[in-house]
Amino acid sequence: MNPNRYDVNLSILFTELDVLDRPGAAKAAGFDKVEFWWPFAVAVPADREVDRFVQAISDAGVSLVGLNFFAGDMPAGERGVLSNPHRAGEFADNVDVAVGIGERLGCRAFNALYGNRIDGVDAQAQDDVAAESLVRAAKGTARIGGTVLIEPVSGTPAYPLKTAADALAVIDRGHNEGGVDNLRLLFDLYHLKVNGDDPDAVIDQHARTIGHVQIADAPGRNEPGTGEIDFEHYFEKLDAAGYTGHIGLEYKPSGASADSFGWIKR
Repeated sequence: MNPNRYDVNLSILFTELDVLDRPGAAKAAGFDKVEFWWPFAVAVPADREVDRFVQAISDAGVSLVGLNFFAGDMPAGERGVLSNPHRAGEFADNVDVAVGIGERLGCRAFNALYGNRIDGVDAQAQDDVAAESLVRAAKGTARIGGTVLIEPVSGTPAYPLKTAADALAVIDRGHNEGGVDNLRLLFDLYHLKVNGDDPDAVIDQHARTIGHVQIADAPGRNEPGTGEIDFEHYFEKLDAAGYTGHIGLEYKPSGASADSFGWIKR
């Protein structure tokens, strides 16, 4: 794997630093590309907050290659708002802000966390709202040539998309019913492994639907080499299948962030 294809997720690495100082730290560590979860506390932050974020990326001399849409209170366990009938409007407003950031910084990949199941709300109703939200997001990102990523997630029992098949069903519904064609699978090797999915089969059968790849070792979600995943195998398989996109480093460093990249040289 060409090291130039790696990007650093600055919402999980370099968290000892202020958000605006992290792009510079990634550059100092030798990376030219970064990605973020939604870096603001609310769906629609003040213009000055957005400007400061954009400026920090630009000043550091790195490219933003991935950005999450607003996903609610992540530390409190929320994993998206787009399937919540009471918050779909909040998500719609966020799409405009996220796409605006993408347009300014050249980011074209936007991760849309689906949202947990809500007690007392019919699952079908949530799925219908999600379908509408995702089509809206797909149309919004299409304006700048972007894609919307759908991610299976582990560690959150209430999150309904746990396998690639779960995410692919959502993608198919959006494409078949919504008239869009820019929904893609976020192939997170850690989440798929932890949830007992078969990443080899996903690559074999759905490589063309993979819009972005993220990695962490399992168990533990630390850097490669701390767990049991054979990354060389999957990198070779992705290459052979024609995946030419970025590889997002979305792991919790076992020590200092700057010291967690030695595996790349190995």
